[in-house]
Amino acid sequence: MKKVWWKESIVYQIYPRSFKDTDNDGIGDIRGIIQKLDYIRDLGVDVIWLCPVYRSPNDDNGYDISDYTDIMEEFGTLDDFDELLKEAHSRDLKIIMDLVVNHTSDEHPWFVASQKSKNSPYRNYYHWRKGRAGKAPNNWPSFFKGSAWERGKNDSEYYLHLFSKKQPDLNWENSAVRKEVHRIMKFWLDKGIDGFRMDVISLISKDIGFPDTDYEDFYDVIDHVYANGPRVHEFIREMYEEVLCHYDVMTVGEGPGITPDTANLYVGHSRKALNMIFHFGHLHLGSNKNGKYDVVPWDLREFKSVFNIWDEALAGEGWNSIFLGNHDFARMVSRFGNDARYRKESAKLLAILLLSMRGTVFLYQGDEIGMTNVAFPSIEDYNDIETISSYREAERAGRDMDEFLKIIHDRSRDNARTPMQWNHSENGGFSKTTPWLKCNPNYRHINVAENEGDPDSILNFYRRMIRFRKNHSLLVYGGFQLLMEDDPDLFVYKRFDKNLEILVVLNFSNKKRELTLDAHGSRELICLLSNYDKPVSQQGNTFLLRPWEGNIYKVLNL
Repeated sequence: MKKVWWKESIVYQIYPRSFKDTDNDGIGDIRGIIQKLDYIRDLGVDVIWLCPVYRSPNDDNGYDISDYTDIMEEFGTLDDFDELLKEAHSRDLKIIMDLVVNHTSDEHPWFVASQKSKNSPYRNYYHWRKGRAGKAPNNWPSFFKGSAWERGKNDSEYYLHLFSKKQPDLNWENSAVRKEVHRIMKFWLDKGIDGFRMDVISLISKDIGFPDTDYEDFYDVIDHVYANGPRVHEFIREMYEEVLCHYDVMTVGEGPGITPDTANLYVGHSRKALNMIFHFGHLHLGSNKNGKYDVVPWDLREFKSVFNIWDEALAGEGWNSIFLGNHDFARMVSRFGNDARYRKESAKLLAILLLSMRGTVFLYQGDEIGMTNVAFPSIEDYNDIETISSYREAERAGRDMDEFLKIIHDRSRDNARTPMQWNHSENGGFSKTTPWLKCNPNYRHINVAENEGDPDSILNFYRRMIRFRKNHSLLVYGGFQLLMEDDPDLFVYKRFDKNLEILVVLNFSNKKRELTLDAHGSRELICLLSNYDKPVSQQGNTFLLRPWEGNIYKVLNL
């Protein structure tokens, strides 16, 4: 397996709006990131992924871009960005940026011009279509609820928007659009950035016949209608040949609708396309046909299966990304751990999982201190367009809104967007004024300063686990074998190369579990790392695992 820097990297994702405010307007900014670069470096990571910092009206918090080559005024200036890049590189930290080119803002000059005249050359930058019997051109639904079509202002035609109506989809069939995208990429790469995370890149190619969909399950619509369009691989390959192959950078594509069977078409080494993708097999667990707010039960066996299937699919030809949360999902300790009685133990267990799997690891800001979901008392406290749209749709459907608010507490994207909790001072040290989104009230005891002062903290465990990964290359490149796949509580697997075998044992439950390891051919085990202070209780090859206990063993005498 070819060894390259981006396979060995650990990426720290920053949501700039919520990271650190230095000019006291309640909104995080680029200078706040600069101020915290030493903290990020000391965590042990290698790469910073910045969510969008481009000029934007903020209908979807920066994912609706009105100028791709300028910085949002709330965040700072291009000079601030250049300083960030310089200061990060001086600390051996790389920077990758979000490339959001499935859609623009409706306030982007291209779209403004496209609305003014059907004869404008910019009209064909977007998907404009005539309606059907006075209604939208087809029955496609938006990710943010309602129709994916909006009638243009003073216009007889409709434009496509798979997301917000203020996020019109670009027409990648138009070569002029693709050249504009290549120009934007070169602008930032020539500044010296180190790669891109490509937003919903699997959706850029459409079936331009725009047939109706017969699928009722929204995830089926994504998989079979929106994703993996007829020219998507041609467009990505062109992006590689025109731009990416000329730079030593990393690329990760957000991949809704990409399956284990199709993943290597995007990331296979011979494809000359992307380095890796984000899939959502594990993050969509518990979501029914109508999306994330249509909740159904799931269990650990499904969770383990997702990791196993994706590792098998990419082990030979491609490369995997490993993550448990980001700006679009709930906090990982609330989603996959126990954020109450066993918050500390389960947050550390999840750190072991993240940092012992094969693939490039992505951490999200605040997870390294065990930040949790927030339960705001009213929908008025929420900012996220997806959350609010889902709430309003539930209202129209006559659902029990008290119960639906509980689902929002569990699933809202704003769970991950509350301000970073730096200390116990007002607003968690994020800002000296009222933040754009309320802080989680638990910031007084869950914060960086509290973690720094505790040798047994979640933060210090992350630092330790990151060092452990960097000292054991088999955790990056070695083989992976899932064990006990039918156990409902235990996630057990081997990582191995020709020189060493490591056994990872994770108890994903609130109860004690007895585990006998004889069946796995292990005659002697040495515990290298644990999320508990004292070694696990052991009698021969039988172990009594405590709730949310995670251990890494060196296997001897094979």
